[in-house]
Amino acid sequence: MSDRITVEELAELMKTAAGVTVAPQDLQQRYDSDFDTFGIDSLGLLGIVGELENRHGTPMPPDAERCKTPHQFLDLVNTTLMAGA
Repeated sequence: MSDRITVEELAELMKTAAGVTVAPQDLQQRYDSDFDTFGIDSLGLLGIVGELENRHGTPMPPDAERCKTPHQFLDLVNTTLMAGA
């Protein structure tokens, strides 16, 4: 398992933890769009954060669940994971 979350992994997490299917290519093209444009609400994002914490055994920063875009989310989460590596 990588210490960085990719767009592909985020798309998979969106499907498994929030029930929203988004193609990785679409997510990449709309990287700076709000999560709500993908159908992800605050509870969905909380589910994604929880799944990441379970997979990596590392608490995510509280700000992770408040990120507005996939870009913000991946930047924050990857910074946290790299700091713990």
